[in-house]
Amino acid sequence: MATNPMTEKEFKRLRQFIKPFSRLNAFVYKLTSGRLMGKLQGLPVVLITMTGAKSGKQRTIPLMYVPYKDGVIIVASQGGAPKTPLWSANLLAHPEIEAQYQGKKMKLRARRVDDAEKAAVWPTCVEHYPPFEDYQARTDRNIPVFVCEP
Repeated sequence: MATNPMTEKEFKRLRQFIKPFSRLNAFVYKLTSGRLMGKLQGLPVVLITMTGAKSGKQRTIPLMYVPYKDGVIIVASQGGAPKTPLWSANLLAHPEIEAQYQGKKMKLRARRVDDAEKAAVWPTCVEHYPPFEDYQARTDRNIPVFVCEP
């Protein structure tokens, strides 16, 4: 059982804040090439542009990321919310993405790691962004991890 789980009510309240903030963050980040709103809690964020699973429209969202080999790892933690973020379905349906970070844009292919690979990369994720550990403890779901490589 999760410790201090997020309730459905808390999740809905959080989502009301996250959605408009993410749009603003992505807009300002693009406008300033990441000079403004390029960090969250002192750590750099990546802009991920993906194709919507149902809509087919391009979506851009800011996410915490972990530098990994020639690409990045992104974690579908949503702060330990009870539900997996909708964007993870986009990556499963359309794994070709664009990542913008540290002043560069890269075409990458996202793949969800299996449990064995997650166990191998999870310590790196937590080392880079320690709150991931709290997020996993907060939820009963197995938080999806995506390795994004050229």
